[in-house]
Amino acid sequence: MATSSIKYIHPLRTNAIHNRSGNSLNTDAPIDNHGLGEFFSPTDLAATSLASCMFTVMGIYADQNNLELGEIECDLTKEMAANPRRIKAITIDINWKTNLPENEIQNLKKIGLNCPVAKSLHPDIEQNVNFKML
Repeated sequence: MATSSIKYIHPLRTNAIHNRSGNSLNTDAPIDNHGLGEFFSPTDLAATSLASCMFTVMGIYADQNNLELGEIECDLTKEMAANPRRIKAITIDINWKTNLPENEIQNLKKIGLNCPVAKSLHPDIEQNVNFKML
C-alpha cells in the first residue's frame, strides 16, 4: 500500500492523504515563493519532521526503558537559501523539563540527534539543536 496520496490543488497547494489512517493535510507555497502561506509549505514540513522524529524516537526509547520523558517542546526555525532554493538551516530550541538522571538525558539527546530524519537530510543542511533543561 502506498504511504500517501497527494493531489495538486491550484493555486500552489497540495492535499496529502495518509492512506492507512485517512488523515489529511494541506500544503501551500510560502509567501516569499508566490504562495499565500496559509498552510505549512513542503519545506516547513521537512524541517518540522526533524523535530517530530527526534521526539518520537526519544519517546520510543523512554517507553522501552520505562522512563518518564517529562515535558519536552520546541520552537523551530527554518532558514532558506537561494540559487538553488533549498533549506539552508534548521534550528531547534528544545525546552525540556525532566527528572531523569544525567546519563539517561545524554542517551536520549544522542538518540534524538541521530533520528532517521536527521540521518536522511542532506549534509549541507545545518542542523542546530539546542537543549535547554528546565
